[in-house]
Amino acid sequence: QVELVESGGGLVRPGGSLRLSCVASGLTLDYYAIGWFRQAPGKEREGVSCISGSDSSTYSATSVKVRFTIPRSNAKNTVYLQRNSLKPKDASDYYCAKKTGYGCLSTENNRSQGTQVTVPS
Repeated sequence: QVELVESGGGLVRPGGSLRLSCVASGLTLDYYAIGWFRQAPGKEREGVSCISGSDSSTYSATSVKVRFTIPRSNAKNTVYLQRNSLKPKDASDYYCAKKTGYGCLSTENNRSQGTQVTVPS
């Protein structure tokens, strides 16, 4: 059974950094893309970053490019979302999701429980 367990949310000051972790069980990360998403209250869900399963290609939304990276550890079966230079607009609920295939364009079929990130203005 596939399970994604997320951790690392919390309060961070503007300009600070925070790393989220997504530990996967029941699957091998080489075969599936993992994406990070966020959704703030009253707003549309936004795809933040994604790492493909096959060649570890990464993709990030324009709003977070350069500031956010998505490293992966196959040994720990974990995908991270490293967020630097955080801004108040980055405050949101974040979650990771497994794609149905190794490419980031495939759809999601499992997700983590979500964690809240607060960046006060």
